[in-house]
Amino acid sequence: MRIVTLTDETRNNLLRDLLKRSPQNYGEYEERVSAIVDDVRARGDEALFAYTEKFDRADVRPDNVRVTQEEIQNAYREVDPALVDVIRKALENIRAYHEKQKKYSWFDSTPNGTLLGQKVTPLSAVGVYVPGGKAVYPSSVLMNIVPAKAAGVDRIVMTTPCGANGQVNPVTLVAANEAGADEIYRVGGAQAIAAMAFGTASIPKVDKIVGPGNIYVALAKKSVYGFVDIDSIAGPSEILVLADDSANPRYVAADLLSQAEHDEMASAILITTSEELARRVSAEVDGFVKELSRKEIIQKSLDQFGYILVAENLGQAIEAANDIASEHLEIMTANPFEVMTKIRNAGAIFLGENSSEPLGDYFAGPNHILPTNGTARFFSPLSVDDFVKKSSIVYYSREALMAVHEDIETFAKAERLTAHANSIRVRFE
Repeated sequence: MRIVTLTDETRNNLLRDLLKRSPQNYGEYEERVSAIVDDVRARGDEALFAYTEKFDRADVRPDNVRVTQEEIQNAYREVDPALVDVIRKALENIRAYHEKQKKYSWFDSTPNGTLLGQKVTPLSAVGVYVPGGKAVYPSSVLMNIVPAKAAGVDRIVMTTPCGANGQVNPVTLVAANEAGADEIYRVGGAQAIAAMAFGTASIPKVDKIVGPGNIYVALAKKSVYGFVDIDSIAGPSEILVLADDSANPRYVAADLLSQAEHDEMASAILITTSEELARRVSAEVDGFVKELSRKEIIQKSLDQFGYILVAENLGQAIEAANDIASEHLEIMTANPFEVMTKIRNAGAIFLGENSSEPLGDYFAGPNHILPTNGTARFFSPLSVDDFVKKSSIVYYSREALMAVHEDIETFAKAERLTAHANSIRVRFE
């Protein structure tokens, strides 16, 4: 890996490089995706099934688009029982974590005759998109469905591409069934996003769409935002390790590569105060790359977006980490808990040498659907909050309104909104 001294210039250059990975730069595909979305909106099932045949070579029709309970039960016979057991263990951890995020309605009354509050209501229907093809991510199935279930969503609709034979990956079906998906449909791509956003004869409209996908899926979610809500437009995966001379270079190298293997656009960055650690981590990375199965992808990722930055001191390193606002941040320092208190921007923070990033991907409980490309400055991980909406509650007695009605009328007149003022005034004629 390239080793660079951390300065204002190198930090700014790095930030510019990382922004090239943003989904907001996928403009060349937008016209194609918009055409698909508009077509499905206009023609419904007819367009949905035509695109499924074109892109997935699958014969999907109204009578077979929904996955049956028999197919789900057959999937259990195809999946290693040991994996089913692991899925259930992870599910318990994820459910327990998200149950603690639940918010409740509240009301606050006062002696002067007012009652104010907030009513929390789960969304009625949520769509979960799950990638298909060569990608099989049962962990993402759990991470998207479990917080929706914890929030109390009435109906969870899942779409995922099928193979040319019409079959959905059995591991995906098992994970979805364990997590509590209510309906599963064998369609994918931008056309599936459009179907969930606008509804077709076969697939019901939802209120929000969540879940990862390729460029076409990401841009389709962007296109339908406003007709429905979405979780985010996710970019390539990324990890930043913040380390001092107490860190184990072999652990650091292994953790950097855990994200570099996702795809060629993934980013793996080490910021350290130790030049010796930088050199040793670079050597360990070279050794690991030769052994790992996805070495070509890893090497391209490291060549494009892999960096080891050597900082003058820990304060400078922390400042750079906050500027980068990484999706995953590992802190491997002598006192990681103290450093953590100075971190403002990160999707998920992993403390100490035994808390490697894959722990969060699969098992610990916190959600692994995280903000990317610096959006951790203002976005949060997927949570129960993403599956509820809040309504304000206002009640005033006549006596309470009488005490303030002139103030409200004055405010309304100052904005030249006389009908607003009149709405209050008529109650005291």
